[in-house]
Amino acid sequence: MTSFFWHNGEFGQGEEWKITLKTTADRYAELEAHLTDKHEWKNPEVTAVQLAEASAPYVAWLERVTAQEIGHDG
Repeated sequence: MTSFFWHNGEFGQGEEWKITLKTTADRYAELEAHLTDKHEWKNPEVTAVQLAEASAPYVAWLERVTAQEIGHDG
């Protein structure tokens, strides 16, 4: 998407990507740390939206898959 912003006192425009990643509250800090560590920017936008309601089967799936350790190669 095209982003318009103020940076260092100047107006800017650039291309950005918006992605949605799903995790549990227990694993959020780990995900945030990974994203900010690997990102090329010093202060990337990493935000979270807390899930207010969800079906029990979905929550069970999310907890199961985010509990798994996955190697760096996939």
